Amino acid sequence: MKKAIIIGASSGIGAELARLMAKDGYEIGVTARRLELLEQLGSEFSTKTYIQQMDITKPKESMEKLEELISEMGGVDVIILSAGVGFENKNLDYQYEQDTIDVNVSGATAIMNVAMNHFIKNKSGHLVGISSISALRGDGVCPAYNASKAYLSNYLQGLRIKAKRDKLKISVTDIKPGFVDTAMAQGDGLFWVMPVETVSRQIYKAIKRRRKEVVVTKRWRLIAFLMKRLPK
Repeated sequence: MKKAIIIGASSGIGAELARLMAKDGYEIGVTARRLELLEQLGSEFSTKTYIQQMDITKPKESMEKLEELISEMGGVDVIILSAGVGFENKNLDYQYEQDTIDVNVSGATAIMNVAMNHFIKNKSGHLVGISSISALRGDGVCPAYNASKAYLSNYLQGLRIKAKRDKLKISVTDIKPGFVDTAMAQGDGLFWVMPVETVSRQIYKAIKRRRKEVVVTKRWRLIAFLMKRLPK
């Protein structure tokens, strides 16, 4: 039986990935702050579902809860980090910057640490991080968000290099979506905003292929190409 844990599964990409993987026969562990949404999601699945309320702004507590969930499930094959926040912050309100760092940097690192140590112990596994195309450039409207996603992508790359160096059968996938029709998509002038179902299907396809890094959807690969090459 295939087993997966999705961090941040109460809505958006995380919830849709949980649906796709449950339909594909995975036993699913889901975590988020909003317990009622997790319970509602779990009721949709025919496969065995494990629910763990978790707030990754509390890193130590989250690490303990993730370890408990892994143990309860008897080990897992895939761990997907889909939790994240982002704010427009034109006035540089420090609290928005701190909230972003607490989730996208400190919380994410705690989760990835537990995931990788579990996979290292078992000499195999698959860690997936949902980053963003925003990781490719800084931004004056939401500086902490773009910077935090750059951190996430770099951290995932470092873990991938470590796994290869140590000759472990551990895959590490960095997913960079463009604008997705979720609560995270904020601001005026957004374009090519993609349905969460379409994005999630492409992400799951990349996961099954154990891709190292992928931009979704396909049209956003053109934007990524330009972002890497156009003058600042």
